[in-house]
Amino acid sequence: MRITCVILTLLLLAHTAQGQLVKKYPIGNSGCSASFFCDPSPFDLSKSPDSSDVVTGECTQGDMTYGVICVQLRQPINDADASEKTVITYLDYLKTTLDITTSAPYGKGQRLRGRPDSRGILDYWQTKEGEHWKLKGWTDGYYIVVMYTFSKKKINENKADMFINSLILPTR
Repeated sequence: MRITCVILTLLLLAHTAQGQLVKKYPIGNSGCSASFFCDPSPFDLSKSPDSSDVVTGECTQGDMTYGVICVQLRQPINDADASEKTVITYLDYLKTTLDITTSAPYGKGQRLRGRPDSRGILDYWQTKEGEHWKLKGWTDGYYIVVMYTFSKKKINENKADMFINSLILPTR
């Protein structure tokens, strides 16, 4: 009887852990990748007004949605401050298209692990429908990548941080 209880407990733990697995996915053919809690495939490819490639993907696990917008800039930005300002401009644009009603002040000074050439902007948003968003806009001057999570419920900060910080940009 005791062995049966142990086996059932292990099976339950394995099933619970399976829902929490993180897997690395290439973001389309962009050269970037990120770790998701769910399968964001297939990614969509489109062109921005300046002909930059834009790859998007999103998936939902439980109460949280995880998504990415990856823009491979047609014209790279060689100045780190200018590329950071471009990320802020892009985030401001997204706020208007997504009907964001509330946002926190931008958190500047973020860096991807092992990428001192990267710049990241952290923000929290809320929509008029009551969705809570946590996101980071990343750039290295060649890409602008927005990693976002949202939920009608309170954001799971640990899972959100694991996701939005998992971006891997191609090395130059």
